[in-house]
Amino acid sequence: MKLSATQIAWRAAQDIEDGAYVNLGIGFPEMVAKFQPPGRQAIFHTENGILGFGEAPAAGSEDWDLINAGKKAVTIKPGTAFFHHADSFAMVRGGHLDVAILGAYEVAETGDLANWSTGPKGVPAVGGAMDLVHGAKRVAVITDHVTKDGKPKLVQRCSLPLTGVGCVTRIYTSHAVIDIESGHFVLREKLAGLSFDELQSMTGATLHAPQPVADLVAPSL
Repeated sequence: MKLSATQIAWRAAQDIEDGAYVNLGIGFPEMVAKFQPPGRQAIFHTENGILGFGEAPAAGSEDWDLINAGKKAVTIKPGTAFFHHADSFAMVRGGHLDVAILGAYEVAETGDLANWSTGPKGVPAVGGAMDLVHGAKRVAVITDHVTKDGKPKLVQRCSLPLTGVGCVTRIYTSHAVIDIESGHFVLREKLAGLSFDELQSMTGATLHAPQPVADLVAPSL
């Protein structure tokens, strides 16, 4: 009883406003771009210096001079802009992005984010995420609710190296949509077949539900 990765990405996409300037983290978050609601068009930004790029090209028609920060091929559209890496980060640090959507290893109830790790299989450095989490006006996370071995990813305090402090405002998981407000996890939506107590048992910090909790619904994708 959980949403798939594509369904989580779809749900996150529903909250992106028309015309928003958006940066999607490498990997899983890149899927969000596929699910823009009808009548809305985000303007996607990538750290390596493109603004307003289009969808992925058909297999075999890639131009490998046109890639995003995750080294995946993209297409260009009328109005697409190219610029220096340094200018790209000036946009991020200058507060010109409306939304950043990232993956996570852990998210604390205070809004702290850990989305990189050290060790033999760890990402070698935090990269541009540390700029994104404090430069974007809104930071959201998409993630499974628990790790592969069933441990909570939503915790009281992060145990892994931090990407940013007090930066996350909303989390879209495989089981729920949760806001972070005043240092607490506030439940907004959950799967209809999942009880509050069951969800709490999967969460490493106290869930608060000050108002009726809506059903988390996503299409079959």
